[in-house]
This record gives sequence, structure tokens and C-alpha cells, in this order.
Amino acid sequence: MLLNVQQRQALIKYLLSQEKKDTDSADSPCDSFQIHDPQAEVGGVFTEIEMGELYFCLEQRLVRVRGQVIELTAKEFDILALLLTHPKRVFTYELIMELVWNEDYTFYSKKAVSNHMSNLRKKLKVTPDALDYIKNIVGVGYKFEAP
Repeated sequence: MLLNVQQRQALIKYLLSQEKKDTDSADSPCDSFQIHDPQAEVGGVFTEIEMGELYFCLEQRLVRVRGQVIELTAKEFDILALLLTHPKRVFTYELIMELVWNEDYTFYSKKAVSNHMSNLRKKLKVTPDALDYIKNIVGVGYKFEAP
């Protein structure tokens, strides 16, 4: 890769800040999903995202598909959180490794990301007719597709 660690981290910060600005605009390409931040009765704010049959709560680390609770590992949940909070954005293998593992991607292989993605996709597909939320962009990485 042509960028060193500091340059990659600066690029990641820049891309995520630009994306935040884009999602704040009225004509956002991500209008197909809803993010709720309701005051919970127990006295806290929860970040909840609903897309089609998928329900996601960041603070409770809870995922449901068609009302069925999906048990995810810590890394699977973190990967889903990354993709779900940036729908339609393609994340490269290297970027996923850096953002989820918080490590330089040279210590991990694409296979590690692929294995976690495969397991995550299987868990989210609770029935054969369930939607495929995570799309593989061959040779590049993955993105979350809202229904």
C-alpha cells in the first residue's frame, strides 16, 4: 500500500467525517433506513436502526431479524455496526480490518474478514427467503444494502 499508518488513519477520519456531512443533508442517499434515538424508560438513549426485517440496537448489542434474536460474536457485531451505520458504502478488506480490529491490516488476512462475513451473513439469513443485507464486492470488500 502507498500510505503509511498515519496517512491511512487520517484518510479514514476524513472519509468518515465527509460521510457524516453527506448523511446530514436532506438529499442523502441513505434515506431508505431509519435511525431512532428515543429516550428509554430506564433513563438512557439507545441508538436503534431498523431496516426492513432487521432491528439493531448498538448499546444493547442486540440484533433481530423477523423478531428472532441473532447471537453474534463481538467481531461480527462490530462488523455489522460498521456496515449498518454506513449503508451502501463499500468498505475494503483493509479498512474493515483497521476499523474493527484496530490493528494494521498487515497482521491479518483477507480470509479472516471473509470468514467473519460468511458467518455473519449466514446468521442474518434466518430463512431461505430472508434478505441478503451484506453484499460482497468481489476483490474489493463489502457493503450493507438496505432492502
